[in-house]
Amino acid sequence: MREERFQPGDDRFPPTRRSVIEAVRSIDAEERERALESLCAAYWKPIYKYIRLRWNRPADEAQDLTQGFFIEVLERELLEKFDPKKGRLRTYLRVCVDSFVSNEDKAGRRQKRGGNVAHVALDFAAAEEELGGAVMDPAAIPSPESLEEFFEKEWLRSLFSLAVEELHQFCVARERERTFRLFEAYDLEGHDKISYEQLAKEYAIPVTDVTNALAWARREFRRITLARLRELCGSEEEFHREARAAFGAELK
Repeated sequence: MREERFQPGDDRFPPTRRSVIEAVRSIDAEERERALESLCAAYWKPIYKYIRLRWNRPADEAQDLTQGFFIEVLERELLEKFDPKKGRLRTYLRVCVDSFVSNEDKAGRRQKRGGNVAHVALDFAAAEEELGGAVMDPAAIPSPESLEEFFEKEWLRSLFSLAVEELHQFCVARERERTFRLFEAYDLEGHDKISYEQLAKEYAIPVTDVTNALAWARREFRRITLARLRELCGSEEEFHREARAAFGAELK
């Protein structure tokens, strides 16, 4: 395996993604499909978990409703109806989920759907494991306000997970697998358990290489995350608001 030396300024930006709101209005069918896939990849887990808790649904029913919702997004062109001047996309989608589940209940629909939506594999088993297999007692269901906060935290968790996966692929493509392992060990698994010196000893490299590798990986992770985030926003103003929420600081 070859590890490239780290050079100052070696920080190529991942390709900028077009906003899903713009892409879904494209005359290009493939671009519209990619937009829905991007939306589904970022939001299916938060939506599934939200349905489980907010609507107190068993896992199999929540799975069916989650898949049904994204079909609804496509068939009713819900993204085209979103106005970024009136709020955030994730808030709009959460409200749409509530409306969808409520309407499904009123109609008494129990249509069994397939396991994939827009060519995105939905790993419900993994989502259920993250959720802890919760079976909610109606009396113990959190308040609507706390569930809204839960949805937003899960959305952020999903965004970061996708960025980590993309960073891994980026590192592999550039033959920097060791860089990703260092990032994974120190930043993802918890720096309170390991030091730069321990990592340097484990990988038989100077501490300065560990420092440089982690700085590079963090910079790329931030850029990848922001690129994905921009894609999921309807306006530049929304993007900056969401970036502040994700990183706690103004963009420079």
